[in-house]
Amino acid sequence: MKNKPKSSSRRNFIKSSAIVGGGFFIVPRHVLGKGYVAPSDRLNLAAIGAGGKGFGDIRNASDNGINNVVALCDVDVKAAERAVSAFPEAKFFKDFRRMLEKMDKDIDAVTISAPDHIHGVAAMAAMEMGKHVYVQKPLTHNIHEARQLTIAARRNKVVTQMGNQGASHPGQVQMKKWFDEGLLGTVHTVEVWTNRPVWPQGIPVPLEKPAMPDHLSKEDWDLYIGPAKYVDYHPLYYHFKWRGWWNFGTGALGDMGCHIIDSPFRILELGYPTEVEASVGDIYKRDWNPEYVPEGCPPSSRVQVVFPKTKVNDSKVKMIWSDGGLRPFHPDLIPASDDLGGPGSRNGMIMIGDKGVMSCDVYGTYPRLYRKDEEVLTMPDDFDGGNKYIDYPELGHQKAWTEACKEGFNSEAHNALTSSFDYAGPLTETVLMGNLAIRSYTLAEMKDDGGRKFNGRKKLLWDGENTRITNFEEANQFVSRDYREGWKLI
Repeated sequence: MKNKPKSSSRRNFIKSSAIVGGGFFIVPRHVLGKGYVAPSDRLNLAAIGAGGKGFGDIRNASDNGINNVVALCDVDVKAAERAVSAFPEAKFFKDFRRMLEKMDKDIDAVTISAPDHIHGVAAMAAMEMGKHVYVQKPLTHNIHEARQLTIAARRNKVVTQMGNQGASHPGQVQMKKWFDEGLLGTVHTVEVWTNRPVWPQGIPVPLEKPAMPDHLSKEDWDLYIGPAKYVDYHPLYYHFKWRGWWNFGTGALGDMGCHIIDSPFRILELGYPTEVEASVGDIYKRDWNPEYVPEGCPPSSRVQVVFPKTKVNDSKVKMIWSDGGLRPFHPDLIPASDDLGGPGSRNGMIMIGDKGVMSCDVYGTYPRLYRKDEEVLTMPDDFDGGNKYIDYPELGHQKAWTEACKEGFNSEAHNALTSSFDYAGPLTETVLMGNLAIRSYTLAEMKDDGGRKFNGRKKLLWDGENTRITNFEEANQFVSRDYREGWKLI
């Protein structure tokens, strides 16, 4: 294993002071002229995934031209049209492996906003070449990838950030402040939920083989499949709809968990869970015979993950996740007419302590603290959460990352990031632990009478240090995945 990036940084060379006459010569910014951006204050950026969310990420990272976008990569030229138009000087690729190889010396940092199944292999490839990376949530498709990316970020000394922008919301700081002041007391239960899925999910595997759109080729589709198991093109596997299939996505939990679970994970300083258990909703098209689609994520689910006590919370914590239209009921301290979490109770988080109940919406918004016989506490309009980039798009989540890239690994700016992989890796592992339990729940073997025996519908015990289920070996197949040739993680 290597300890340093393979190539030295162009930017670090420029930032080093030039030696003139035995002394150091540094050009002050005011001498360079108003509006001038020194080369040391620019990054050369590339995007893996340039359509949809990918366009927003690379646009925000470019910071209105302060940073150079030198390369764009997307298998779908049509989806990437806005990015190509916005950054006409950027070179365009369809294969990120080729982009990294051809432009190694020209790229400092990479945004990765492709479907979930691409995150791990793309981020690892970039980091192994010494590139800083910004990766959309969930960080990876499986637990093994999350652990390996966390390790690789330290090994390669690169600056990282996951795209759960709510981590930069001042509501997170406000809730942490309330908790640290003892207003909530010791927390024993957390409820987290979402209205997702809002795409087709829990449906049968499509059997028809429609023609691909004119702008996609067989080679494009093969690149889209990447490390996943090959399946023929179908619109149900593409664009937004890929989220509902385990081959590509991570379901409702993967889509929203890194946003909503972020608050309790951060506030309680949680680590590896010790156990997980799941149940999922069934769909019936025939009497007494539920549909069985192990390839697809379920229409709804509930998951309970248990954490040991931490240095800031002297109680084990049961965290209960609900999706697919399911949500928790009102705790005693929340008035019957109040929404839970956010408006309409569609998404949210509730932390129940022995002194009160704290809640918020997705991204840490609408923080509230309920206590017996006390007025409800809300975040003051002028609350200062310490985010100096809060007025930038998405709370400056990408801006903070690019500034930290310029300062370098382990710099003050790097350590101030709200979702570097040191934090985002374990958070993502918790989210994907729920998916491991959901997939274990669907494991079945055929019985002689034609029915199915489900062996994984049990509480699963987790060894976090060694990333293994200790009481049901079959569940460990979901810790990682099989990778197609040419798409290995490392």
